[in-house]
Amino acid sequence: MSVTSEPEFYRTIDQPGMAEFKDRGSKFVGYAFPIDNVDAFKQRLQQLKKEHPKAAHHCFAYRLGTDGNVFRVSDDGEPSGSAGKPILGQLDSKEVTDMAIVVVRYFGGTLLGVPGLINAYKTAASLVLQVTPIVHKQIEVKYSLNFDYTQVNEVMMVIKQCECTVISQEMQLFCQVIAGIPLKRLTEVLYRFKELQNVEVKKLRR
Repeated sequence: MSVTSEPEFYRTIDQPGMAEFKDRGSKFVGYAFPIDNVDAFKQRLQQLKKEHPKAAHHCFAYRLGTDGNVFRVSDDGEPSGSAGKPILGQLDSKEVTDMAIVVVRYFGGTLLGVPGLINAYKTAASLVLQVTPIVHKQIEVKYSLNFDYTQVNEVMMVIKQCECTVISQEMQLFCQVIAGIPLKRLTEVLYRFKELQNVEVKKLRR
């Protein structure tokens, strides 16, 4: 039995992209953008619907999380399986997560049929992925750190030296920092925090 180590990085995008594809009069505009939760996606989808009020369809797919378990597709009125799944297929072919693609369709008067639609949505998604740079980000585990203000320097030193990400911080008499700890350095970082007296370390859900 082979033992596979957990990946230390995941593939995503950190800036939005756009590409167009035309077929027999219909125009398909693909939008790719990074997201870190479902609400962020919903807000961006509403914006696109306002930007394209005359479009016939706003089809999409997204995938979230470093394990990729959170995903959704929508055909938005197109025949079942002709839009959302081909878009998701392109995300998965690039092995990306924490991002979404919305393809906005303007109907050109000619029916494309299911094979034509699958090709059009797949192509629009593929094109936007080609023009949007894919980046590697380190997988991090979120932790809450609670400590006395006299320990700020010691805690922040560990965070800086171990390349942790500060997600939020509250510095008062009693301080709280929400930090993303790189998976590859998790054991080391937790050990160093344990060495500091009276630093309460608690793992957070994603």
